[in-house]
Amino acid sequence: MAKIAPAAVRTLAPTQITVGMIEVGDKKKQLSALKPAAQTDFLQQHPVPAVVGPQGKLYITDHHHLGRAALEVGITTMFCEILDDLSSHDVASFWQKMEQNFWVHPLDEHGVCHLYSKLPPDLAHLVDDVYRSLAGYVRNSGGYDKSDEPFAEFVWADFFRRHVAVELLTSDFATAVKMALPMAKSHYAKRLPGYKGG
Repeated sequence: MAKIAPAAVRTLAPTQITVGMIEVGDKKKQLSALKPAAQTDFLQQHPVPAVVGPQGKLYITDHHHLGRAALEVGITTMFCEILDDLSSHDVASFWQKMEQNFWVHPLDEHGVCHLYSKLPPDLAHLVDDVYRSLAGYVRNSGGYDKSDEPFAEFVWADFFRRHVAVELLTSDFATAVKMALPMAKSHYAKRLPGYKGG
């Protein structure tokens, strides 16, 4: 059983560059509706997967939206499920191990890959990618199934990036979701993780 450890939210290091800020907003509302004790209970029941890196720094590998929302709500402590302790590795071998385990995804809001040194230093510096929000909303609306494949929502975000105009997405998000739903079930998406067809 993985170890669960409390951690200061402001010290957690992301392993991706982007989040969907619309999704972050939804999670902020969810957390804000809870009293402090209930917030703690919720976060204990939803620990954030993390890896211990060089100098003992915690790198979270998932639930970046929840982490950013907790930070913005003013929550100071989250709970991390420790997947591995790589604190004895040097920086180069640490990132090599992270890559081998599909624990890092340094693509920006345009789908461009960056060096690991360009990852945000903390959750406050995550960048908005509205296509990540679109991917999340389409999945939650039944457009495709949740998948265990690493970075599945990033794959879907990049798919929608090529098919849904950013002007529509930023001006009328609800309409963009309705447009993207049948697209997700079309033959164009059949090789994507979680594809469920028409």
